[in-house]
Amino acid sequence: MTTSTFFLYLLLMAGSTYLIRVLPFIAVRHQIHNRFIRSFLYYIPYAVLTAMTIPAIFAATNSVISASLGLAVAIILALRKCSLTTVALAACFAVYVSELVIGWVS
Repeated sequence: MTTSTFFLYLLLMAGSTYLIRVLPFIAVRHQIHNRFIRSFLYYIPYAVLTAMTIPAIFAATNSVISASLGLAVAIILALRKCSLTTVALAACFAVYVSELVIGWVS
């Protein structure tokens, strides 16, 4: 890749990222009062985060069983209102232990 091509791609990427973030501010100048649209916009970050995280969970381990166990531990602890650090450490520990057990069994 040449330097000019790189900077062209960089400019296009920066422009598209900037437009995506600025366009809503330009299009919507007043507060949104519609309950449906407000609730839809409220849950978008959670949906996007879930869509990016769940596939990564199953691709990060050697076994679908250990990934499922770690995900289950994370969901249970999150529903019990544990801190993010506790949830992450417990899920990692569950995956680590289950990988050890799977390694011993097979």
